[in-house]
Amino acid sequence: GLDPVESLVSHTATGKGMAIRWILSSRGWRRTDWEAASGRLRERGLLAAGEELALTDAGTALRAEVEEATDRMDRAPYEHLGAEGVERLTELGRGFLFTAAANGAFPAEATGR
Repeated sequence: GLDPVESLVSHTATGKGMAIRWILSSRGWRRTDWEAASGRLRERGLLAAGEELALTDAGTALRAEVEEATDRMDRAPYEHLGAEGVERLTELGRGFLFTAAANGAFPAEATGR
């Protein structure tokens, strides 16, 4: 398993997570927390050696397991809604997302590595 900071580090290492500076400022973690988690992941062979955040094959496999488990645990509400309900939820969510984005809810510095 992964602790909370290890989870954030490994997700960021996929290239799909939030920028490190954003995570630290918005989640309340310190740089020392981030570095310690990175070190633990390297010791476990999940994160490649070096300054660049890159998952090893084992790290990529673990992230896939985490994402699959998350999807599995998250599935029930969508199954309850059914196809039409999910379509309507998506329609409503898309409108909310576009409005939020147009009003600065997702600052550019939050994305990327």
